Parts: sequence; C-alpha cells; structure tokens
Amino acid sequence: MPLFWRISLFNSVVLIAATALLLGPVTVSTPVLLTEAAILTVGLVVILVANVVLLRIGLGPLRQLARAMTTTDLLRPRVRPKVDGDGEIAELITTFNTMLDRLEAERALSAARTLSAQESERHRVAQELYDEVGQTLAAVLLDLKRVADQAPDEVREQLAQVQETTRASLDEIRRIARRLLPGVLEELGLSSALRSLSDEFTDPSLTVRHDIASGLPALGDNADLVLYRVAQEGLTNAARHSGARLVVLTLRRAGDAVELRVRDDGRGFDGSGDTAEGAGIRGMRERALLIGADLAVGPVRGGGTEVRLTVPVTDRIDRVADRVG
Repeated sequence: MPLFWRISLFNSVVLIAATALLLGPVTVSTPVLLTEAAILTVGLVVILVANVVLLRIGLGPLRQLARAMTTTDLLRPRVRPKVDGDGEIAELITTFNTMLDRLEAERALSAARTLSAQESERHRVAQELYDEVGQTLAAVLLDLKRVADQAPDEVREQLAQVQETTRASLDEIRRIARRLLPGVLEELGLSSALRSLSDEFTDPSLTVRHDIASGLPALGDNADLVLYRVAQEGLTNAARHSGARLVVLTLRRAGDAVELRVRDDGRGFDGSGDTAEGAGIRGMRERALLIGADLAVGPVRGGGTEVRLTVPVTDRIDRVADRVG
C-alpha cells in the first residue's frame, strides 16, 4: 500500500476510535475529575506515540536517502542506499540508485575522453621538446664549443659557463619530456618505469625508495598508465608540498588486486572535504575510476601521507577507456 494511504488510514482509524469513545458510554464531568483527566491524557499520549512511530518507520528510508544525497561524490563511489520501504519510497530509492549508476558511467566516459586527450597532448608536447627545442639546444651547445675553442682565454671561461647553463637546460628539457611521455613504460613495462621514476625524483633533499614485487599479473596498457601517473602525481606532491625527506613507493599483489602505495614522511594531509583536494588528487581519482580502481589519500600513523591505489585483477582491459582511446 502506498505511504500516503497507509498514513491516511492510520490517522482515520485513530480519529474514528477517538470519536467512538466520545460518543460511547464514557463521560467527562464538569469540572473534569482527576481520574478522567488521567485517562484522557494517557489516550492522547498513546495516539501521539503511535502516530510518531508510524511516521518514523514509514519515513525512515527517506532520511537515509536524503543522507546519501548529501554525501554522494561521483569521484568516490560507495555502497548504494538500500532499497527499503514499500511503494513510492522503494521506487524513489531505486530511481536514485539508477541515476547514480548512469551519472558514474557518464563521468567515467567523460573522464576517459579527457584523459585520452591529455595523454595525446602530453605526447605532442614531449615530441616537440625532443625534436625541436632539444635539437636546437644541442646545436647551440655544439656551436658554443666551436666558438670556445677559437676564443681568447679571457672569453673562454665565460663561454664555458654558458655551455654549462645550456647543457643543464637541455637536461631539464629532456627530463620534462620523459615525464610527459614515459617511453620506458612502453618499452620495458610498469616495474621498470616505476623504478626509473623513483630514481628521477631522488635528489640530495629527498630519498625515494621502491619496493616492487616480481611476478605481478598483467593489467593492460591503460591500467599500467594509470598506475604510473598516480605514482608520478604522488611523488610530485611529496616532493613539492609535503617537505618530506623520505618517500617509499610500493607495488605488490594484495589478494585479487594489485596495490600501489606512495608513502612519505612529510607534513601530512587529512583529505577531509573537497577544499582539501587540489586538481592533482581529483585527477588521480578520475584516473582510478577509469579502470575501476579504488584510491585512498590520507594521513598515516607517525606522520606523513599515503596514496594507495588498488587495482582489481580481472580479465577485462579497461572497456571504457578502450572505447575512447
């Protein structure tokens, strides 16, 4: 029976019972006797309590649905509200769950297109850095060497400094291009790419250790790229924002999944609220959704922050991403 008719029927029964009592043998003296007042008070309390209990039971699923509506985040999939109640309430919860499924599917498809465009743009920029800017700086470096060989001694030292600056700029451009286009990922695989990435971020102020298990199952090119990009973003955040001295990158099998962890000993990040998350973390969440992975970012005991990406091991290779890419 629909909720409207159930509440109406109960209230009608209560009103009919009250009317029957008034028209029956029960009388009320004037002035009202203490016993009569007690009986009326108890009857009123019973009616009110019964009405409140019915409304609480009947409208309880609506409160749960309202709570789910205010806490739902498409970047953080969670358990759907349980279909409870009868009639319109059950239909409303089912419709809401169906809407969430559709929105998450559309969000995943949109994210796949966006990330595919980002990777294409990264590829183009990296190629231009390699082929144009890098070659131009290499030619300038050779020209500077020829000029330095013919220059007087008093100028040769200054030209040597310019050569070192140019060589450092060329190395930086190559490093940026490697981060934009991880060729080692395509050539040697995920494990080697993560080891190389750890070495790139290691410098005198930051130590990056890696613990990468062997014999990990194949996840597919899209999953490998997502794991690499999440590790890259986690290391970038640790190096730029956390003030960490040590970062540990771990890749291992965890049950029916492959788990990536990037843990630092920096200032920490609580991850509470959307305002605490920048574009980098939201980008990681979008990438995780793209391959059906679970991403968690938060503080760890003893200080610091941990980025944990759990990728389920399945037979599918990122159907949504493959449709776009």
